[in-house]
Amino acid sequence: MELGGAATLVLAAGALCLALLWEWKRQRESSKFPPGPTPLPLLGNALQLSGADLFTSLMAERATAEGAKVQSPHLYRRHVCAAPPPPVLSLADCHWALRPFCVPLPSSGVIFANGERWKQLRQFSVATLRNLGMGKRTLQETIAEEARALVEEIRKTNGSPFDPSRPVSHAVGNVISSIAFGDRFDYQDQTFLSLLDVIQSLFLELSGPWTQLYEMFPGIMRFLPGPHNRILQHVEVLHDFVTERVQRNQKTLDPGCPRDYIDAFLIKMEEEKQNPQSEFHTKNLALSVVHLFFGGTEMVSATLRYGFLLLMKYPEVQEKVHQEIDGVVGRHRDPAAEDRSRMPYTHAVIHEIQRFSNIIPLGIPHAVIRDTQFRGYTLPKGTDVFCVLGSALRDPRHFSDPERFDPGNFLDENGGFKKNHAFMAFSSGKRVCLGEGLARMELFLVFTSVLQRFTLQSPVDPQDIDLTPKASGFWNIPPEYRVCALPR
Repeated sequence: MELGGAATLVLAAGALCLALLWEWKRQRESSKFPPGPTPLPLLGNALQLSGADLFTSLMAERATAEGAKVQSPHLYRRHVCAAPPPPVLSLADCHWALRPFCVPLPSSGVIFANGERWKQLRQFSVATLRNLGMGKRTLQETIAEEARALVEEIRKTNGSPFDPSRPVSHAVGNVISSIAFGDRFDYQDQTFLSLLDVIQSLFLELSGPWTQLYEMFPGIMRFLPGPHNRILQHVEVLHDFVTERVQRNQKTLDPGCPRDYIDAFLIKMEEEKQNPQSEFHTKNLALSVVHLFFGGTEMVSATLRYGFLLLMKYPEVQEKVHQEIDGVVGRHRDPAAEDRSRMPYTHAVIHEIQRFSNIIPLGIPHAVIRDTQFRGYTLPKGTDVFCVLGSALRDPRHFSDPERFDPGNFLDENGGFKKNHAFMAFSSGKRVCLGEGLARMELFLVFTSVLQRFTLQSPVDPQDIDLTPKASGFWNIPPEYRVCALPR
């Protein structure tokens, strides 16, 4: 008994010493980090940061840190740096690369690649999207065609309440499909409808608390059951669909006349087949198309869905948009991209929808690729860096009453459109959204086409409309709602 008791005391003392040593080491390392809330062992700041609304939690903690612009919380055992995006945070201040989520998304494809792989894929994708019409009249005609199809689909509701999620996602998804696959899909196409459901589910899963747990404890969570395991299943569904389309294109490929992104990639693969360092192979092709399809569909769709909800909440704003559309476009022709410069109020409303909806509040996480000195602090190699886009979009120094929806944030005293350098809905720097030009054109043409033909009314009183996101983790998911589209 005495021997056993002594052994227990020795083990307890050893464990205590290890705990004290761990705490001393952590405090020493943390002393050079930006300020942040005091973490607990293992849990970090998990109890202070809400998994249901991580962005709001981070902003609340920053507000208590004596107004610090940069903070350094612990997301469970990992030390991260949460900082405002440029221009507050200079990209030259940090040596970073994009870090894909631990939730098992591979570091291939144009979005989650790093280093030379990212450079090659990014340059190719930008050039290919431009060649396929991004910023040109050919792509405008494609978007206008989808906007007309959406209007006709909405017209079938005959003013009855309906959920706009699927038709809006279908219209936006068809634009990306025309670029990636050279094809569009009918609104009754069950395969495409299933893919849209997968994209929305994937978007929702990536914003949920289970995904955040996986992000913090990947070594443990990968072996545990839970909703986070569905992410890989969703990605595999998208990957299988894209792979089938790639195989179809290979059988009918004409190297002298690329029809879509897949054709252009296949041609590039052939050109570089003797280059052992080439990043143009089937894995990067499939994942790049998955990234374009996923991001290009859900980001724009979510913004439009939030926009229609906001117009029902604020009918006076909708009425001003109607007046401007009638005065500039009229009722007898389709809106065109050239109309945007003559429609400052509508242009401002779309920007305010993007600012207020704050779809990607935390941005996409990065990591410093070597020890980095940043504003008097040390960020060790591998430190996660969140460029908190939402901190710029909700900055009271640039937007009066930022928690209120107000198109006036983008209007000058004469009613003209006013740019705001804190508007970073598409991120900024080298990692700015690949399809920003496409997204801007889609938002304007689809938004104005729907408002040209319909008045959007809510089945409930506007004062009772709840704008709270359905989920708010790494992304803000629009709430579910129904709308009555009344012909004008």
